[in-house]
Amino acid sequence: MKIRKAVVAAATAVTMVVAPAVALAPSAQATPVSLAEVLAADAKKNGKPSFDKNKKDFDILYGAVTTVLAAKPDSAVALLADPTARLTAFIPNDKAFARTAGELGIEAKNEKRLLNKLARTLGVDGVEDVLLYHVVPGKKLTSKKVAKADGASLMMANGGTVKVNIRDNGNIKLRATGPATNPRVIAVDVNKKKGNKQVAHVINKVLLP
Repeated sequence: MKIRKAVVAAATAVTMVVAPAVALAPSAQATPVSLAEVLAADAKKNGKPSFDKNKKDFDILYGAVTTVLAAKPDSAVALLADPTARLTAFIPNDKAFARTAGELGIEAKNEKRLLNKLARTLGVDGVEDVLLYHVVPGKKLTSKKVAKADGASLMMANGGTVKVNIRDNGNIKLRATGPATNPRVIAVDVNKKKGNKQVAHVINKVLLP
């Protein structure tokens, strides 16, 4: 099932709250929920990102996913819409995208312009590579599992690796192999509900391969 159909179908069915904890999905959940549905929670009914001034949601990430899938429908990014595919994702919120873009010298007045500038700068293949660098395929790593993985290297969906670093205060840091935009996990266990095969953790910067 392609992500664009999944996110549109889910847009009116899923609610999301992030700050600082994340909760989603109706209480009576009969089937697994994909992370695409999480991203769709903040979308308009027509399936387009609802760019706004809320820096704690995922408009830019959702826009990046739909941009890639519009150009490359068979991209591995579509795994995010497959509730049967076990995976873990580290998802940057809008503030994270703005912060990392600023470090790269990319400035924009609003979320839509920022996404457009990132897409022009990186190209569709580059955006795809960045998105896949946030996904650990085949594993549902809850925060408890990640917290026990100090020093471990996670194999990401683009073939790169990300190293886990647990600080003395318990904070989870991720160390990328690319430019120094090493993020910290700021909210955990999005979509953790029993039966779901996909889980995500919110990060404060974008991982760059």
